[in-house]
Amino acid sequence: MIQALRKLITFDEFVAQYPDNPQRRYELHDGVIVEMAQPVGDHEEVFGFLATKITLEYSRLNLPYFIPKTVFVKPLENESAYSPDILILNQPNLVNEPLWKKASTVSFAASIPLVVEIVSTNWRDDYHKKYADYEQIGIPEYWIVDYAALGGREFIGKPKQPTILVCCLEEGEYLISKFRDNDRIQSPTFPELNLTAEQIFHAGVVS
Repeated sequence: MIQALRKLITFDEFVAQYPDNPQRRYELHDGVIVEMAQPVGDHEEVFGFLATKITLEYSRLNLPYFIPKTVFVKPLENESAYSPDILILNQPNLVNEPLWKKASTVSFAASIPLVVEIVSTNWRDDYHKKYADYEQIGIPEYWIVDYAALGGREFIGKPKQPTILVCCLEEGEYLISKFRDNDRIQSPTFPELNLTAEQIFHAGVVS
């Protein structure tokens, strides 16, 4: 479960007092410091597999991208700051980010080709709050990787089943495509990426 640590602070205050605990991850949600759930082993395997495959793909294409260790995505319109599971940054645009040098924070869509959230127990944040804020920022592509089928039935079906939602921005709104089982992921950012939902759910392990 997510645990709120304190209420109503600004982003600047959050950055200044960011809890010094390397074993935990924190975000700011509308002025509230939130301690994120500790990832389980399956979550980390999915993360490692997917981050590796995406890194190999943008390296193959010789794109100026990288995956940072700890960077916040901050909407300009509210006092929130998110730490995505996988954040792809477009390095040349970082010179335009006013918070990059002092706070390792990005706010502009041109800096963020793709963001990935791997669903944990706080699934409502991924499907609702972060979805809305990433859309508002204008991030062109957002993946919700629900390998454990934790999300609501409206998103992953009834009965629930592991699903990857690829949300692509079109005319300012996300259009959602859903991928399950042996469906090949369709990514506008990486159209030649050869991955199925099943490979991601099982972190590349073939039974």
